[in-house]
Amino acid sequence: MKKMPAVFNEGTVVELRKKHPCGGRTFEILRLGMDVKLKCLTCGSQIRLPRNKLEKMISKVINS
Repeated sequence: MKKMPAVFNEGTVVELRKKHPCGGRTFEILRLGMDVKLKCLTCGSQIRLPRNKLEKMISKVINS
């Protein structure tokens, strides 16, 4: 049985398992697609991750 892909919206705040180099773990989703664009809420830098990698890295969804 295949796992259903997680459903996110732009503006959702998520907490990741790995820390960003600045020490923050909370990120806001800015753009969705094959890649997901995230903004670190601690330092404001933006990163891109493949969607499947992001789904594995999320520890919890803070708000949606």
